[in-house]
Amino acid sequence: MVVALTVWALVKEIFDIKSLFLPSPAEIADAFIQLPDYLMRRAWETLWVTLLGFALAAVGGLIVAILLTASQVVERAVLPLVVALNAVPKVALVPLLIMWLGRGELPKVLLVVLICFFPIVVSTMAGLTSTPADLGELVRSLSASRAQAFVKVRFPWALPHVFVGMKVAMPLAMIGAVVAEISNPNSGLGAVVVNSQPQLNTPLAFAAIALLAAMSVSLFYLVVAAERLLLPWVRETSG
Repeated sequence: MVVALTVWALVKEIFDIKSLFLPSPAEIADAFIQLPDYLMRRAWETLWVTLLGFALAAVGGLIVAILLTASQVVERAVLPLVVALNAVPKVALVPLLIMWLGRGELPKVLLVVLICFFPIVVSTMAGLTSTPADLGELVRSLSASRAQAFVKVRFPWALPHVFVGMKVAMPLAMIGAVVAEISNPNSGLGAVVVNSQPQLNTPLAFAAIALLAAMSVSLFYLVVAAERLLLPWVRETSG
């Protein structure tokens, strides 16, 4: 990181790039120092939308994946619809969501849910359908019910796959929140980026982008930490 920032500053100085096009790291830091409260307030707005949308997508994705894997008939009927919904470019839905739901937080949260939903569903289904045959035979030999087999064997076996989907979905959640904020720039760091353009305040836009990158990385590693805390046996068995 230090090397990258040093090269960035040197390139700007050597080629005499105007700050309007590419501010230096020092100018970006100065933009943050000038408006820390404003940027942190906007960052919280983006973080709230991201976390709420991600949580709803995680819960909904788990429920849908469980229902789809519970019956092949349901899976064949519903999964193509889920795939078709995921194939729709989510950015194209933003104007419609704003028209239907207004300019508040609801369309932003819903866009995050739509973006995060599919990876969690697919990864959870992969985990639920990958239970080893010998474990299935063991459960049947113990006369376990279907519910007991799911709670004791299938779902714990699927948890590493669930976290894979969550780790994929978390950065997408941040992207979805920012896309919604750029389309509806009344809150969040996405609005900071949009509103800084008429003012030609490129350092402020870069400060907002740097905050978004730091938040996205932090959220990703929070999911990683949760996986290591809740599933310590995964690292032991995979090593």
